[in-house]
Amino acid sequence: MKAVYYSENGGPEVMAYSDRPEPELGEHDVLVRVEAISIEGGDLLNRLIAPPATIPFIPGYQAGGVVDAVGRRVTRFTPGQRVVAFNWNGSHAELMAAPEDFCFPIPDGLDMMLASAAPIAFGTAHDALIEYGQLGAGETVLIQGAAGGVGLAAVQIAKETGATVIGTASSAERLQRIAPFGLDHGIDYRQEDIAERCLAITAGKGVDLAIDLAGGKGKDLLVKALRPHGRYGAVGASTGDIPSFSFFELTGEMLNVYGVSLGREMHTDRVRELVATIFAKLADGTYQMPIDRVFPLSEAVEAHRHVAQGHPFGRVMMTP
Repeated sequence: MKAVYYSENGGPEVMAYSDRPEPELGEHDVLVRVEAISIEGGDLLNRLIAPPATIPFIPGYQAGGVVDAVGRRVTRFTPGQRVVAFNWNGSHAELMAAPEDFCFPIPDGLDMMLASAAPIAFGTAHDALIEYGQLGAGETVLIQGAAGGVGLAAVQIAKETGATVIGTASSAERLQRIAPFGLDHGIDYRQEDIAERCLAITAGKGVDLAIDLAGGKGKDLLVKALRPHGRYGAVGASTGDIPSFSFFELTGEMLNVYGVSLGREMHTDRVRELVATIFAKLADGTYQMPIDRVFPLSEAVEAHRHVAQGHPFGRVMMTP
């Protein structure tokens, strides 16, 4: 099969595209013939800083396609079904193997590309806002990085909850594009002080919840934007520059900090039910996910570079 792989950490240029052996199929595994690959933030971060578990290493968390074969103990899926598969690596290939508990059936009528972009984006946003963020109607939430896949999902879910939604993006034009998804207030982080704007919007009170999808140096401004005893959701990072909190920062600012890693719970009944709900809302138009660009898998270097540097609006996808 054709696949993308690398043997050392670094920028997109460390990846190569060539023939690789097909994945081995365990007794509980589903083998998916890939049709659409969603480039996730973790794919880029792992390539930058996480030593590859095996060499050569095929990256990628999430892809959609058609079941090609199943292991002998698989009970939920049969060949020919359309599914989205999650695994800690392996999506950047023509074939991807994943445990059946990490696979999600795509309902009839839902576009393959759209379905393949959705579980991590909407599932992560839901957990950051609802499951662990406990966002309620009438509260105010700040979404750092609202133009990306998880950010746009978070804007929609937060608005659905009845919250006031503040989002940051890199330009006024991008903020205008986010507005129809449910954004109440937009902050151009290149031109405006995030904390000052949030305090002005909330009449000095501060936001109830800040969702950090970008990591890096913006953490301090998000903390300043929070009310006393506000909640800070650590969700994503766009570079290897990872923020941290000191003990006295937590106590002095009276912070409630929590982390979200949906991948660790993708196999649970809770997340399977959540993804089924997400698919249903995508199918009926309640949720939307723009596809910024679609690259051929052979151009994975350019695709990763676009995600990292091109400020995509929504998801960037690849096709084998």
